[in-house]
Amino acid sequence: MGKRDAAYPGSFDPITNGHVNIVERVSERFNKIYVIVMNNPNKNYLFSLSERFEMVKQDFEHLKNVVVDVYDGLLVDYLKKHKIYNLIRGLRAVSDFEYELQMAHANKTLLPELEVFFLIADTKYSFISSSMIKEIAQYGGDVSKWVSNSVGNKLKEKLLQ
Repeated sequence: MGKRDAAYPGSFDPITNGHVNIVERVSERFNKIYVIVMNNPNKNYLFSLSERFEMVKQDFEHLKNVVVDVYDGLLVDYLKKHKIYNLIRGLRAVSDFEYELQMAHANKTLLPELEVFFLIADTKYSFISSSMIKEIAQYGGDVSKWVSNSVGNKLKEKLLQ
């Protein structure tokens, strides 16, 4: 715990290779990365919190300094509890920026010592989203370029029953 740790929260419904790429890149710059699977009561999820947790955990097995956790509450409460003062947010396009900026200001107001780092998505992942992947998978499309094999299999199980 401390200044050299960072958090990367998200709903990860499902986790994508874009998410993994962001964490791989920041894992080289921080001692420990807490990937926090969040539960937002305003979202309708395809996967349960425990299913999302398991998929995220599996996709980060190769990174020894990544801790995968779940949290159902206000992000800053989690950060305070774990003494994490660095927050990682990925940006795919300009459209992400306005929302992320608002959230960054709100989080920083609630936790003034917090630093928010925006990381630009790798070009090959800049257009993918969990929503898009779910839509393609729902119609039997190939999503193997954008999610791990295990996530692809879980999507097939869930959507093509």
